Amino acid sequence: MDGRRPRQRGGFSYELTDETPVYVISVAAQLSGLHPQTLRQYDRLGLVSPDRTAGRGRRYSARDIELLRQVQQLSQDEGINLAGIKRIIELENQVAALQARAAELQAALDGAAAAMQQREAAVHASYRRDLVPYQEVQQTSALVVWRPKRQQPGD
Repeated sequence: MDGRRPRQRGGFSYELTDETPVYVISVAAQLSGLHPQTLRQYDRLGLVSPDRTAGRGRRYSARDIELLRQVQQLSQDEGINLAGIKRIIELENQVAALQARAAELQAALDGAAAAMQQREAAVHASYRRDLVPYQEVQQTSALVVWRPKRQQPGD
């Protein structure tokens, strides 16, 4: 569903994404392979929280359906209890949020570094070269040997 182009209908534009709540509980149950009562239980436990309509009806998104399948797989295949599954989901959400924040900070850091380089280049370009003393260095082959002064008795 993700990637659909916006459509015009009645002057309103909308775009269907994985986060768009479109499925009623019976369709979500069929798509996930679970009983509608199981979906209600998962909602009560906070495992999968679908959006609600004005009349309080549940509307599931494609992301919710995928999460329901993941909960089912963890419960049935891995033998993890629902409290453990809830913790796993919370930690995965936390990791995703931290990764997004790290990406934001990296982008801000890259932008600041680029701005600093531009300012530095502007400062270097503004130098007045006619004010810098220039002295030509003579190349010689002379060798200078330094020896410390010998202290004389009585010093």
